[in-house]
Amino acid sequence: MKICYSWLKEFIDLSLSPEELADCLNQIGLMVETIKKTDEDIIYDIETYANRPDTLGHLGVAREIATLLGLPIKTRSWRVQMLEEATTDLIDVQIQEPLLCPRYCGLVVKGLKVGPSPEWLRKRIEAIGLRPINNVVDVSNYVCFSLAQPIHTFDLSRIEGGQIKIRKARKGECLRTLEGSQVELTPEMLVIADQNKPLAVAGVIGGEESGITETTTDVFIESANFNPTSIRQTAKKLGLSTDASYRFERGADINAAPVGASMTASVLCEFGGRVSQGLFDAYPMPRRPKTVNLRLKKINGLLGITVEPDFVVRTLTGLGLKLKEQNENFWIAEIPTFRVDLEREADLIEEIARFYGYDRIPSQVTPANSFTLPGERKRERIWGLREILFHHGFDEVINFSFADPEKEQLWQSGFQAIKLQNPVSSKMSVLRTSLLPGLVENAVWNFNREAEGVHIFEVGNVYSLEQDNLHRERLKLGILTGGLRSQRTWKQPEQETDFFVLKGAIEDLFTYLGYDSPSFEPIEHPFFQSGQSLEVLLKQDTVGLIGLLKTDLARNYDLERPVFCAEIDLAELLQRQPRPFKFQAIPKFPGISRDLSFLIDAAIPYQQIKQQLEKLPVPYLEKFTIYDRFQRKSLVPGTISYSVRFFFRHSDRTLQTEEVDRIIQEIISQLKSSLKITLR
Repeated sequence: MKICYSWLKEFIDLSLSPEELADCLNQIGLMVETIKKTDEDIIYDIETYANRPDTLGHLGVAREIATLLGLPIKTRSWRVQMLEEATTDLIDVQIQEPLLCPRYCGLVVKGLKVGPSPEWLRKRIEAIGLRPINNVVDVSNYVCFSLAQPIHTFDLSRIEGGQIKIRKARKGECLRTLEGSQVELTPEMLVIADQNKPLAVAGVIGGEESGITETTTDVFIESANFNPTSIRQTAKKLGLSTDASYRFERGADINAAPVGASMTASVLCEFGGRVSQGLFDAYPMPRRPKTVNLRLKKINGLLGITVEPDFVVRTLTGLGLKLKEQNENFWIAEIPTFRVDLEREADLIEEIARFYGYDRIPSQVTPANSFTLPGERKRERIWGLREILFHHGFDEVINFSFADPEKEQLWQSGFQAIKLQNPVSSKMSVLRTSLLPGLVENAVWNFNREAEGVHIFEVGNVYSLEQDNLHRERLKLGILTGGLRSQRTWKQPEQETDFFVLKGAIEDLFTYLGYDSPSFEPIEHPFFQSGQSLEVLLKQDTVGLIGLLKTDLARNYDLERPVFCAEIDLAELLQRQPRPFKFQAIPKFPGISRDLSFLIDAAIPYQQIKQQLEKLPVPYLEKFTIYDRFQRKSLVPGTISYSVRFFFRHSDRTLQTEEVDRIIQEIISQLKSSLKITLR
């Protein structure tokens, strides 16, 4: 986020040098990455955080500095030249999706002369890295970067029927954006439309047909607040990231909408405009102020210092909080809507620590016996990993780290083997670059001795020679399964192992280690048959491979039975931070399950179906499972049948059948739109 020194002075009286201001910003956690000095101004590029949308505008940063220095925030009234017409007489606004658009404000400005911006406005826009376009568009950007409240202006004459409708897009609707690209809209996207067509993708980008041109004289100012999740999903699906979506998806201040509209109208009056009477402000479900209890005893205990009550009151009121003292040194803090990050007492204590100064808080080394050493944690996790594989019927093997150089060349692992200076024999003269050759040799040895099934794994290091003759050592997990699986009950016959046995074991490993479920993407690899291998991904990073062993490799080992192999990079996996453990109470109310069977294109992989089901924006959905999959000649050619069981539960009451039926209909509608399913 780029911040201008002179722009900050519109909100507070600053007398600091550029270096002193940078020190102040660093002290309160707004880390200055670069300082750029120009002939007329000083521009700071500061690091902001996803949970601090208020610092995406100069007012929010000014409020932080004012609290640190004990300065007041300047107040300003937005004077305008009024029209005789009321806003509601000039434009009809209809909010059809109040949950996705909780607040919508608007004003009409007439009699504008669109042209180049004045010098002061051009300098403001250029300072934050934007290109000046015209005075109307530049004012919208100026307000956005002042208040962190996105503004959009429509050419009033190009709004058909004089109507603004905030609704979901209809199937088949398209929009040509201000950037000139054509985007296809889907029914879950929120749009701003007139009587007949979409004018903008709500909170993301405007449309070319209603944009400001040189002939524009009358504009409609939109200053609204949109659901962050909806904006994030829409922007991601369209592949668009704008200044507006960046702010809305982080939780823009719902009370900044009317201020943004008034400020925009006031500045536009400087270009000859006159403003309609009465701000249109639709706020059907006003949010109740959020309150948090704060105790001085807790502050001192958590920080390990003694903080004066006056400092607590001065700091938090400076940040915009309202404090009501209940008892001595006990307050009820009312959180302003622009601070979406403050939710609990510890958050308020963190604010006090920021402005008190972390450097003033004494540090103390934690006793060594109060935590587990990293090496011990790693060893324990590997032992637990072994137990999971034992449970899945795999036996552990331990092989030599030495390998046959001829066999290493056959595998084409992509790594250069390290040669031994004094090898035991020519057949063991290099260090292994993969665990799989050793596991395949184990499988051959067992199959040759009439073993009906071989299910083994190994945890060990592999070695490679990197550039500049550097040796690299990596801890990996190799797994192999082939032949018959052990029967689970005396009534169930033994079955041939398959790919899903291996895949299921890997998914269980990730769950045990505390990571998100892995995803699997097709990949071609020299170890595996073409079209029969996948890479294992954790949050888009490759951590392993899985597939059917290549026939040519099996033939070189005289292996006649198909085997499935996997190799996981434990060195990469174990250094990642697992999810924190979360306690969940036993549900007090019963749930309801519904089964849904549908046909889908056979080319669509299960991974895509699972991801789409996980993204379903429906309430009370606790879990889902795919319990049936089949493909027969009686089905529509090129399709597969899936049966999914959805389980719903309300935390506070028993769900009604009618509620669940409505939710199922919404799920069917979503899946028809996204995956083109056909109900069976």
